[in-house]
Amino acid sequence: MSLPRWQGLTHVEQAFLINAFEMDLLPGVFGDLDRAQPEPSLSELASVLLRLVDNGWMEMRRYVRWIADDGREGLAHGDPVPRAELAVVLADPLSWEYPDDTSWVGALTLVETESGRAIRRLPVGEIASRGIA
Repeated sequence: MSLPRWQGLTHVEQAFLINAFEMDLLPGVFGDLDRAQPEPSLSELASVLLRLVDNGWMEMRRYVRWIADDGREGLAHGDPVPRAELAVVLADPLSWEYPDDTSWVGALTLVETESGRAIRRLPVGEIASRGIA
């Protein structure tokens, strides 16, 4: 994506794309919103997120417990939340809050797709023309 195209996205779209790149929990998007802009309502956020999912730029998943071959525990992304369930999940205000406990198992996270990765990357020619290395 070219810089002008990235800048053409709304600040909310950019925040979700950053959140997906970081594989943060869904409420992490609040930290990526532009503080100079009014904070959108949860329904406005859900509408933008659903559009980004429908564009194929990201998926919403839940963290699941992962156990390495040596027995160490960690987290992995579960299967995508089915699109038919997303509106209901996003309508729940608790979905937009960090878990009360220290475990992220079952917590919602955004994961960028290949198409989403293309959105946030500058083309090689633009990187060279800007002297970015």
